[in-house]
Amino acid sequence: MAIHFISDLHLADDTPALNQLFLDTLADWRGRIGALYILGDLFEYWVGDDDDSPYLEAPLAAMRAFAAQTPLYVMRGNRDFLLGAGFEARSGARLLDDPTLIDAHGQRILLSHGDALCTDDAAYQQFRAMSRSPQWQQAMLAKPLAERHAIARHARAQSEMNKRQTGLTGISDVTETAVRELLAAHGWPTLIHGHTHRPAHHRHDASSRWVIQDWHGAAGGYLQLDDAGIRPLSLQIR
Repeated sequence: MAIHFISDLHLADDTPALNQLFLDTLADWRGRIGALYILGDLFEYWVGDDDDSPYLEAPLAAMRAFAAQTPLYVMRGNRDFLLGAGFEARSGARLLDDPTLIDAHGQRILLSHGDALCTDDAAYQQFRAMSRSPQWQQAMLAKPLAERHAIARHARAQSEMNKRQTGLTGISDVTETAVRELLAAHGWPTLIHGHTHRPAHHRHDASSRWVIQDWHGAAGGYLQLDDAGIRPLSLQIR
């Protein structure tokens, strides 16, 4: 059966159409595909596995139902890097390291969120290194839940301001050097990632790179891998 890849859904309490699209998609794909890989930023932000926000109940329940019939994998993104063992228990999903190499349908596929490849953004790479450290995460998770939500909301507001000032996404693109180094380190497989919100298919010598379409409004994109290869497809709320 085909394998599907999605990324950058950015589900939140104020994205009801996207949340419903996610529920509908899981219900439609459950038991009908070989596996689903979510490559980061499933949520607009994740402040810890103890988050009890009411809007999370429906997507987590839908993920548990999906995972009972179909393998479900989730990679941390730059918005939900605090996903942990508690999330796995609540969702039924298995967390993946970034990057992760898989073999499927006769192809070697390297999966990544993509933010680590944006090496021209030095300030972000410094934050990324700091926020992935166990010490930083322990200190953050020790804060009261309400304070963590306030910090996340502030970061979200700053991100929206940056988008307005810098253009469509406000996100740096990956660099050719970082992509080639990653591909070379893993024997030049096909690379699939999200993060940049720039869906496309690129060639890199003997390898190729697919960027997954993000979800926005009431529509989204995904990549399908089967014996015929990889192809981008779209979906929208019914």
